[in-house]
Amino acid sequence: MVFDVNARAMATAQVELAQHYPQSGWVEHDAQDIWRDTLATVRQAIEKSGLRISDVAAIGITNQRETVVLWDRVTGEPIHKAIVWQDRRGAGLCATLQEGGHGPLVSGRTGLRLDPYFSASKLAWLLDNVNGARARAEAGELAMGTIDTFLLWRLTGGKVHATDVTNASRTLLFDIHAERWCPELCRLFDVPMSLLPDVVDNAGRLGETDPGLLGAAIPITGMAGDQQAAMIGQTCFTAGMAKATYGTGCFLLLNTGGAAVTSDHHLLTTIAYRLNGQVTYALEGSIFVAGGAVKWLRDGLGLITHASQTDDMATRIPDNGGVYMVPAFVGLGAPHWLPDSRGLIAGLTLDTKAAHLARAALEAVAYQTHDLAAAMETNCTDRLASLRIDGGMAANDWLCRFLADLLDLPVERPAMLETTALGAAFLAGIGIGLWDGLEGVAALPRPVDRFRPTGEIDRMVLLDGWRRALNQVLLDHKDG
Repeated sequence: MVFDVNARAMATAQVELAQHYPQSGWVEHDAQDIWRDTLATVRQAIEKSGLRISDVAAIGITNQRETVVLWDRVTGEPIHKAIVWQDRRGAGLCATLQEGGHGPLVSGRTGLRLDPYFSASKLAWLLDNVNGARARAEAGELAMGTIDTFLLWRLTGGKVHATDVTNASRTLLFDIHAERWCPELCRLFDVPMSLLPDVVDNAGRLGETDPGLLGAAIPITGMAGDQQAAMIGQTCFTAGMAKATYGTGCFLLLNTGGAAVTSDHHLLTTIAYRLNGQVTYALEGSIFVAGGAVKWLRDGLGLITHASQTDDMATRIPDNGGVYMVPAFVGLGAPHWLPDSRGLIAGLTLDTKAAHLARAALEAVAYQTHDLAAAMETNCTDRLASLRIDGGMAANDWLCRFLADLLDLPVERPAMLETTALGAAFLAGIGIGLWDGLEGVAALPRPVDRFRPTGEIDRMVLLDGWRRALNQVLLDHKDG
């Protein structure tokens, strides 16, 4: 995406990335595809904007966090497909470490849980299962990184091996209090520290593009993981402000300021951003499947051809018909953290139609958001004043109205739904002095749609039905 000095989108180019599922619970991306598509869409977006390369002031990068790549330091070629954040192949290692009593060390240093969601167990799998990988890593021939690091490396022609503090904080290898890689955690996961990138602030001069790629050397001055970038794009700069991003999964982040708040309800403590060496923390709740459930309706069941159809389908029926979906297709995230649980649809009758399944998929997103918000409020002195939402699913008006009613909170949807890209642009602009820090960004116009609670739904009855369905999944997991 190309943004102007007023943070207005000038041009967009995008392609859908293929996902690979080599076996149950495994999810991979081809990092070379990501690189080729990134370079192609950058060129297309600049061309569509009508700008010259020399007009581009800076580049910001944002990425799926936790997804990990291992590549050759000389050629830049990945030695295996990237292992995606949803991938569960590290569950065995995490369980072994948990049984060994290492959970408190990991959570105390990282603010995270011993879960295959995060990067370290994925990296350990690569080192132990790709032929020759560990020996090459120990010989200094390989580099690792999340997607931000891989793109920065390739964009700079292999000159810069760095990650930003938000991505580093999602690896299970980074001490969020000392703000450095942790040797003890690296030993725990048997990861050579020589593999790891430098860790930098979210805004500043990170490097510049190889002139041969785009025709000029463009400064790269902003970088953040997608959920933190969305938080910045939503201008949640004050403690107590929260945003939820609805993509394949859902990620709810609450700004906690300079305090690294520990949750009593299995939420994550993470770094929201670091600017000029000053760190801001957040509480985070992660839902593994949100838009992924709608994608399943489309690709798995063939009930819809476009995600946008779910708005009309949910509107056409007067209620959910008692149908509830618990979309634990790749396990349950916060506040349950059960990687081996599986999904469930409850309440089916002969009267159940495709519209009920579509509505159940949308309602499940709201129920899971409610559970996260309730967990967060136990760690805050004040109730959330509102929730700022973004991501592809936020375009669904029915979902926005249902969210507001179920949460009993105003829900704010920005006109610019691609707040993740906007946050990367804000960081890049701050990094070159285009805007005067967060205050300059907050002063920019921010048109929004507001959805206020109507009181037209019976929240308690709906939540009771959700809890019964959810408890069945939890019971099945316990019995299994």
